[in-house]
Amino acid sequence: MASSPCGSGNFDSGLEIKTRSVEQTLVPLVSQITTLINHKDKTKKSERTQQAIQRVGQAVSVAVGRFVGVGEAIAVENEELKEEMGMACFEARRAGDAIAKLTDVGMPVAPLMDGRKTVFSNRTGMVKAARMLLSSVTKVLVLADRIVIKQIITSRNKVLVTLEQLERVSTFQEFVQIFSQFGNQMVEFAHLTGDRQNDLKDENKKARMAAARAVLEKCTMMLLTASKTCLRHPDCESARINKDAVFHRMRFALQQVMEIVTDARPCGETKVLPLSIYTGIKDFKSNVEGLHEGLYSLPQQALSDQLEAVVERTEDFTDSAYTSHEHREGILQLCQLARQDTDQLIAAWREALSLNAKEATEEMELSILKTCQSVHELRRELHKVAVGRAADLLKLHAEHLPLRALKASGGEGNLEAVAEYAHTLGEQKEQLMETCRLLCHVSGTEPLEITCMHAEETFHVTVPQIISAAQTLALHPSSKIAKENLDVFCEAWESQLCDMGVLLREINDVFEGRRGDKRAYLSLPRPGKHSANLKMVKAVKLDTEEQSTIAKLGLELRLLTSDVDTEVEKWEDQEQDIVRQGQSMSSMAYSMYLFTRGEGLLKTTMDLFHQAEVLSEEGLQLCSSVHTLSTLLMDEEKVVVLSEMEKLMGLCQQLQMGVRTPVQGKTATFQKVDSSIQNTRAIMTVVIYLLPVCNKLVRKYKSERSSLDSPQSWRDRQSSTPIKDGALNGKNSNGFGVKSLEKHMANLTFLESK
Repeated sequence: MASSPCGSGNFDSGLEIKTRSVEQTLVPLVSQITTLINHKDKTKKSERTQQAIQRVGQAVSVAVGRFVGVGEAIAVENEELKEEMGMACFEARRAGDAIAKLTDVGMPVAPLMDGRKTVFSNRTGMVKAARMLLSSVTKVLVLADRIVIKQIITSRNKVLVTLEQLERVSTFQEFVQIFSQFGNQMVEFAHLTGDRQNDLKDENKKARMAAARAVLEKCTMMLLTASKTCLRHPDCESARINKDAVFHRMRFALQQVMEIVTDARPCGETKVLPLSIYTGIKDFKSNVEGLHEGLYSLPQQALSDQLEAVVERTEDFTDSAYTSHEHREGILQLCQLARQDTDQLIAAWREALSLNAKEATEEMELSILKTCQSVHELRRELHKVAVGRAADLLKLHAEHLPLRALKASGGEGNLEAVAEYAHTLGEQKEQLMETCRLLCHVSGTEPLEITCMHAEETFHVTVPQIISAAQTLALHPSSKIAKENLDVFCEAWESQLCDMGVLLREINDVFEGRRGDKRAYLSLPRPGKHSANLKMVKAVKLDTEEQSTIAKLGLELRLLTSDVDTEVEKWEDQEQDIVRQGQSMSSMAYSMYLFTRGEGLLKTTMDLFHQAEVLSEEGLQLCSSVHTLSTLLMDEEKVVVLSEMEKLMGLCQQLQMGVRTPVQGKTATFQKVDSSIQNTRAIMTVVIYLLPVCNKLVRKYKSERSSLDSPQSWRDRQSSTPIKDGALNGKNSNGFGVKSLEKHMANLTFLESK
């Protein structure tokens, strides 16, 4: 859409698009309006072309009319948006009518005889109408998105009110009644925030949301047992401390969710991640390699200062008491080598400048390669140290010996032994927290850095809670509820160690380039895990026989993900939407394969079904990206691509319908699992076909565009292809919000004919 005269991004609306649903809803409109504007500027138009353009204009007007109807209904239901929404709808309707008039070309000679302005004679008017339409439609969508935010805020407020009531209860009967209500509210809040998390465009915000929601998930069960313990032992100070810590943590996590959802920053400050060694090396290498393009891109001292900043951060490794002498020496030697290579580069750079060289000399080119190689080796060594330390710690603490000892000592009422093992657990905590900081330095992506910081914080706050729970049990060794409470906090610690193992694999995968820089299942909501809600349908796991039955399907899925990864690596532009979406789908399919082996993050069938649903949504977004690419293609190529795109769209919709259909009973659930994995396999088969085809066509397009003698772009040469109006008679929806608007905006999708 680079040639679109309508602009890009926010379409002059002044509104930032923060969610995928809003962005993807606009894609077909932008694509077709662009095609409409970029018609061939010929003096004569065939009757067929004029009729096609007229149909498109009328169809846009009709679809916008339906879309505006939904927007106006939203305004009626939401008084606070009435004025803004009404104005945006009015502008959209007016722009749609203008486009219909400009495309009402009638007979081939009509525009010349009666002097009427049309898309052929008034291109400026069409561009203006298109801009107005895109701007107003964007505003309607963003306003509708505010309703989703309002729902989350309302849900959060309900949770906070009930949380305060729970904190003040004085009887078991009152507690049980209020906690039942609280559990239902937390499930609602979890679903709303989970949907929001998956819809966010910003990967850092998604990671922060995942971290906050993980805290709420674990704390809900902690709150149940901590509150019951406090009610059973009202005069116990350690029980009160334990309970207060849980309530404080829940409130903090709720506030974090609100900051992400509303884009608010406490005290007006911008939240900036601490600079990691990975980021420092990446920026340093970027500046070094930038010398290929220009010798005056930055001051020489800046390069040296940048390296020193990286070296200074390596002190987190070298100053650690847990870093071996061998590793410490290795890091120091590589830092010194990087300094030497950088000094040589700067010397060669100065010499080139003294000779008034306009580009890097051979000596500089060699120094650039050596400098990049030395910092790469430094990063590799740091990665090896951090990951090796983490792996050793996880192996060392796999038996959870301090936790077992704390439980035994508490059950015996031995406060001295509890204090001793609490000290041991505290030392373990310090080791794990330091290891999280080292992993953060080498994580490779900002979302993973956020996850590392969340892990560090979790280790930090969980140990005092375990200790207070153990002290309570030691004071009341015969108390079943105190024992249950300690078990819950110990399970949270064990769970965090498991999460750290997953994080470690993610960091390794990113470093070795086996997978993309993000895995969709890292950010998934985890339905079925909110055990505090007593009315929740129980999530089930596959038994041994079922896993054996489905293992073959899983293996086929694994092979398909490998093929997708291979095709993705062949793309020159790794930031291409098609590439990123293909990577994301491959990662999700891989997690489903792990499920068939009883491994990975997907523990229950509910986890699997939710993963499949998100994969289908990503597949539909891939369809949108492929459709956008199709506007650049020749007729024969377009037919092939659109045919496969329609097949993929149908399979994704089929998968969505399947996972959303409720079933009961073990046999029906297994059949649903089997069907979901089979549908996913079919989807990935189409993706494997599409990726190389699209890659080939993108390369061909770039090659032809660069070799054109005429200033007229390839898209301009193609855009006058007659256009079919698509499914314009979609079913009306009574639901309001972004998703219902998407259905109406889908009516603006028109496939160009042969």
